[in-house]
Amino acid sequence: MLILGIDPGYATVGYGLVQHERGKFTHIRHGAITTQPHVPMHLRLKEIHEDMLTLLDTFHPDAVSVEELFFNTNITTGIQVAHARGVILLACAERGITPAEYTPSQVKQSVVGYGRAEKRQVMEMTKTMLHLQRMPRPDDAADALALAICHAHTEGSQLVRQRLQKFEVDAGQGGTRKR
Repeated sequence: MLILGIDPGYATVGYGLVQHERGKFTHIRHGAITTQPHVPMHLRLKEIHEDMLTLLDTFHPDAVSVEELFFNTNITTGIQVAHARGVILLACAERGITPAEYTPSQVKQSVVGYGRAEKRQVMEMTKTMLHLQRMPRPDDAADALALAICHAHTEGSQLVRQRLQKFEVDAGQGGTRKR
């Protein structure tokens, strides 16, 4: 499965592309979509949208994982990030992709095993899991790679649950139950 992780922002949108096969991760690419600070917001959003479409058209990911919006103390920044997140979701919709959405604590739990892990711990574990020599830069790209890993773990868990449920249904209908 080829997974594109997206860490939304309006100045910097991190992206990370990860291949997940048989429980192993392969780093494909990471980077950032950046916009200039003194450009009007509507033009920055247009740029983010166009660059997202380019990423989707270039790599054709099987899945897209986007961080859910997290408001801290600065509501103005949160609103601007929400706008950017909106055009990211729009780009996915235009390409027929239903993005998976994860909270920061879900990502931390999935990657580190602890929902309140420090950002540095998540970055270190992401580096280790992807067998990278250096920490991915910018930080937004490292976050996006962690989002892709989170989706792989979550999707894998869901597939296992679905198989177990199917097995239990089959077993309940007279099939043999294996342990």
